[in-house]
Order: sequence, then C-alpha cells, then structure tokens
Amino acid sequence: MPPIIEFRNVSKEYLLGGAVRQQETLRELLMRKLRLDGKVEVEAAVKQRFWALRDVSFDVNEGEVLGIIGRNGAGKSTLLKILSRITDPTEGSIQIRGRLASLLEVGTGFHPELTGRENIFLNGAILGMRRSEIVSKFDEIVAFSEVEKFLDTPVKRYSSGMYVRLAFSVAAHLNPEILVVDEVLAVGDMAFQKKCLGKMSEVSQGGRTVIFVSHNMAAVQNLCQRGVVLSGGKVLFNGGAEDAIQQYLHSVAGTAQQSSIIDLLNAPRAAKKIRPRLLETVEFTTDGDVAMAGTMPMGAGLKMRIRFNFPDPVESFDVGIGFDNVYGQRVFTAHSCFEPERDGGTHVGTQTFICNIPSLTLVPGEYVLRIWLDVNQREVDLVNEAARIQVIESDYYGTGRVPWNGVFVLKHHWYSERANGATS
Repeated sequence: MPPIIEFRNVSKEYLLGGAVRQQETLRELLMRKLRLDGKVEVEAAVKQRFWALRDVSFDVNEGEVLGIIGRNGAGKSTLLKILSRITDPTEGSIQIRGRLASLLEVGTGFHPELTGRENIFLNGAILGMRRSEIVSKFDEIVAFSEVEKFLDTPVKRYSSGMYVRLAFSVAAHLNPEILVVDEVLAVGDMAFQKKCLGKMSEVSQGGRTVIFVSHNMAAVQNLCQRGVVLSGGKVLFNGGAEDAIQQYLHSVAGTAQQSSIIDLLNAPRAAKKIRPRLLETVEFTTDGDVAMAGTMPMGAGLKMRIRFNFPDPVESFDVGIGFDNVYGQRVFTAHSCFEPERDGGTHVGTQTFICNIPSLTLVPGEYVLRIWLDVNQREVDLVNEAARIQVIESDYYGTGRVPWNGVFVLKHHWYSERANGATS
C-alpha cells in the first residue's frame, strides 16, 4: 500500500525586502494598500532570498501518528501550510491520498459572522462531507467542545479558548483520513489539552493518520510512533519518536544563553496573530546582582529584570515567567499577580519589573523560559523561547550528595521519635 502522504524534495523560498508581492495573499495585499493610504511605496533596494524549507523528503503511512518537532524558525509551520494547501512549494511535490483536516491556528476555517452551529456545518462541507454525516456527528462535536450554551452565538464573540474547543472538536469528529494539528492546542486549558491528546490517540487507533506539531516532548513521546526533526528548514532526523526526541534534545543541548541580557524585542513570536512588541529585554543576575550568563547552581538565588514599554498609559498589568523542562512540561510559573505588595497607579513608557527568586530549587538540567505580558488581564505580548538556563549540581543539602530524580528540591529534616514522644 502506498504512503498516505509523500513529501518529495519539497522546498519553499520567500523573497524578503521589497519582493514579497508574488507571495502575498489577497488579505495581505489589501492590508498593505490600506497602510500606504496614498503614500508612495518604495521597494527595498536589496532583495534577499530565504529558504524556509530546503529539499524535505519523507513519507507518512496510513494510520501513523507522526510528530514534527524543531525549534522556532525550523520550518514546521511552513511545512504544515504546504501540507494543508495554504501555500504552494517552490520546488518539489506532495502527494496526499485522503481527506485532510488541519487545525493550524485559532478559528481555522471559521466564518466570524456565523454561529458555532453554522460553522460546524460549514467546516463539514469544506471537508467534503454530506449533511447527513455532519448531523450524525453533531451531538458528539458539541458535547466534546463544551460550548453548547454559545452554539447559536456568532463565533466572532468567542474567546480564543472557545474557538479552539470547537475547531478541534469539528476537525477530530468529522472523520478526515488525515488530521493535522499544530501547537494551537496550547491556547486551551490543561484539562482540555489532555482531552485533545486522548482524542488524537483514539483517532489514530481508529486507523486515521495524525500529523502533530508540538514543543511538548512528553506529548510527542506518548502520542507519536515516529518523529521528524527539522532544523534550519532541513530534515535533521527521520525515525522513531524516542530517537527523534533525543536527537532534538541533543541539538539544543548546550545552547544556554551566553549573555546576561537577552533581546526580547527582536525575538521571534510564535503567535499567529499580530501582537505589539512590548517586551524589550530580560537581564539575569544572581541574588547579589552579579551578572548570570545562563548557568547557575541548584538552589542559588536568581533575579530577572524584565524591561518593556507602554506607548499608552496602562493601569493594570502583569508579567509572567514560565519555566519549562526540555520535554516542554511546565515545572514552575512566576507571575506578578501573586505579589501582594504591588505598586498602583498609571504606568506609561519604559518599565522595568524585577522578579526575585531567593532560591531556585529546580533539579539540574536545562530549562526554557517563556515570558509574557498581560494588560488588563489579557495577554498582549509573548515570547515562547525567551531564554534558556542551565541548572547545575550543587551541594544543596550540605551532605555531599546530589538529588538524582524529581523536579525540584526542598529543605526537609529527618529525626527519630522515642516511645515517650521525645525526639532526637
């Protein structure tokens, strides 16, 4: 039996600078014209060629769950857009033998003016399904999505979480032969993410094919049989999921930041929609204000100075820092909303917020920091891979013994209790 998907020497070139016209969609064309608003457009003198993908070849067999992994900018999203026919390859070819449903960003395939109910039928029609097929799955879709109360509300009024719930439920229940899911599931809450992973496992066991892109290595490990690692637009590894994860971890090992000050303003944003770039830098020092260049002993103090800018006055804001292990699992979140003694008042212009952790008790290993900014309890800027820190071994307990498992260490004491209740 031939593979259900065949990638053959697929490459995708983008022209940077002034030569983006052949790549832009109708929406991008209209937005560009609106931004110009009568101004004269000047083409960039230098036109740079950028290969987002270069000579990518692999097969996907029917019923297989394939994980696509790699760092930001590796080419994962471009590969999925080509697979989903959103864009065409510059070179090479793709053969797809089956109906494909993709969930690449919040609200994919939804019409904002239509209700949730209407969009279920619209999506089914786009997938080539008969109305009777959609009706037979309708109750399952609604129950899984948990948006029954808002089913007759236009989806433009949905939150991003509600969008994801309904979009994933439609894609997973309308029986496409191939289901493509990007990191978009990260928008949902933890319970719904777990529910989606269970559904994808169920889908694959039913003989359908799943292409799964994620930075969560634990999810890839549990869900996928095979993995493709992308690096710089090329296939770095193609094989078993466990081996793919190890190859990916090996490729990012030893990449802890060499500078104590990290540029966030020009860091890549993973979000699909346009966000203002408000986060500017993060500076790492020890609790004694000594510059810390990416490596620290277990249990040491850590200060993080995060600089950002508010072009307009803001009365309510928060900064969050998430510590993820190399498997993409969150092990600790520092958030300014937990600080009881916050300064009030209006803030405008450049701001510096300091997060002081007196003792970072994570076990030795590499951790990826995710930094985001909330304004009026709404996330406005996010850098997924803002920095990496390496926690190294130390004599935290003062016994000469180093902890060998777990996620973090805690001070604790052991003592004997005698029969009369006395301790020693």
